[in-house]
Order: sequence, then structure tokens, then C-alpha cells
Amino acid sequence: MSQTPSFSRRTILSGAAALPLAAATAGATRAGAPLMGAQMAPYQRLKVGEFDVTTLLAGTATRPEPQSIFGMNVDAETFNTVSAENNLPIDAAQFFFTPTIVNTGGELVLFDTGLSGAGTTAALEAAGYTADQVDVVVITHMHGDHIGGMTLEDGSLTYPNARYVTGRVEFDAWATQDNDNFKAKIEPFAEQFTFLEDGGSVASGLTAMAAFGHTPGHMNYMVENGGTQLLLGADFANHYVWSLGYPDWEVKFDMDKAAAAATRRRILDMLAADKTAFVGYHMPWPGVGYVETRDDGFKYVPHSYQLML
Repeated sequence: MSQTPSFSRRTILSGAAALPLAAATAGATRAGAPLMGAQMAPYQRLKVGEFDVTTLLAGTATRPEPQSIFGMNVDAETFNTVSAENNLPIDAAQFFFTPTIVNTGGELVLFDTGLSGAGTTAALEAAGYTADQVDVVVITHMHGDHIGGMTLEDGSLTYPNARYVTGRVEFDAWATQDNDNFKAKIEPFAEQFTFLEDGGSVASGLTAMAAFGHTPGHMNYMVENGGTQLLLGADFANHYVWSLGYPDWEVKFDMDKAAAAATRRRILDMLAADKTAFVGYHMPWPGVGYVETRDDGFKYVPHSYQLML
């Protein structure tokens, strides 16, 4: 039979006397831990059928005055009201840069190269891959934050063993422009590219989908295996509220704003109707979510565990 422990007045008082010293010691220990600041893991791996799909955090940056980028065709009161309803500050926005790598089991396919070779390869290595393992590099469009990682500082290709793929319309449009990024990162390697049209195949289960407007030949890619789909959406929507939630709001970086808005509505309608997840290059890290309809627009729903099962 167990006995109930007994406590004397002396035991209780001696224990109480030790409490201030213990508290002081614990407080000193906590104060000794360095402040780290906000941090994020550099990758997240999901499953699409038998494919591994890994989003890579190649960089993040704060930008001031978000209405100089998003909602350019609405008044400040509307922009501020929508922002407040979604708990968003109006003096700054956080951008995320999220290349995606798909391992089909036969090939390792990287979609977009980030701002720099070093930034993307650091995330790639954290995810367990090396640059020389990449078999295919797909460029969704030619903006600098998608082609900046094509080369290293010495001008050599970051992914030396890869074949390179992009949309024909996109390549031809940029080839006629006087653009330094294109000339430095793409033009020297033009002969190494193969070109796709809408519906073209990168590899089995990886299909190009025209999403023109953000750039002249901007492409999305559908990943499909084992009855599961995931859209690699690149920049068809550049913010989870200010462009996805309100697809008719103009975005500074959309080269054809009317076409980009029409593309957004078409793709968002599809994603909402089919309940298909997507990776958004600039969505909040780790960049994967779903779409629901809301009034005349849409709502972004972050992925939780659906593609981990």
C-alpha cells in the first residue's frame, strides 16, 4: 500500500527559500540564448503520386509601398481596407522566391533558377541534391528572378549536366528585346534549349500550360502522377491576397495587364473547381496552397498535409 507523503513546516519553508535562486538561475539561462530573428527552412518536400516535389526557398525580400506594385488600378482606400481585412501591413510586403524541383524517379527536373546560382543551389543542397544531378532545367519565363541562377559568378552554367527547356513564344519575345538579363543568362546558351508550345511535354507527367500575360509566353506546368495533380503556377498570381484574391487588380510586373488578369481568372477558376493544389513562385513560403471562390474573387488556402500522405 502506498503512503501519502508528509511535509513538515521546515521542509516547506526551505523549499520556498530556494525558489528565488532557482528563478534567477533559470532567468539567467534564458537570457543567455542569442536572438535568432525570423527564419524559415530552405525546402519542403511533398508527394504527387510517386513523384517527389520539393519547393526551394531561394531567397526572400521586403519591398516598401506595396500599392506601387499591386492594386495599381484601385484607390488607396480600397487597397487599405482589403489589406486590413486580411491583416496585411500597407507599408511593406514580403516577397518569396521559390523554384521547384520534381524528381520523377527517372529525371531530376528544376523549374526556374532563382535570383542567383548560389541562393538556389544552397536550398537544393539542403534538400539533398547537388547541381550536377539536375537533368532538366525548365524556365517558366524570362524575368530576372527566374533566370538569375542560370549561371555562377564566373559565367559558367550552374547546372552543367542539364538540358534546358522553355516556351517558344517566351524565348522569341525576349530575343527581340534589348534586355541585359536575357543577354547574359539565356542568349549565350540558346543552342542548348529545346522549345515547347502549349500542351508540350517536358517529361512524362510534366505538361506545359500557356499562361500568357505576365510575360508574352509565360508558362505554367502541370505535374501529374498516380491520379494526383499539382500546378506549378510560376507568376500567374504574385501575391496571395492582392493578386490572387482580387485577380482584376493590376500588377506592376505584368507586361500585358489585361491578358494577365484574364489568365489569372481562368487558372483560379480551374484550381478552385478541380480542388487542385498549386505552387506559386511568390506565395507565402513554402509556396503551396489551394484556391477557393470568394464573392467575385478568390481565397488562398495554404497547404497543410494533403500532399504528404
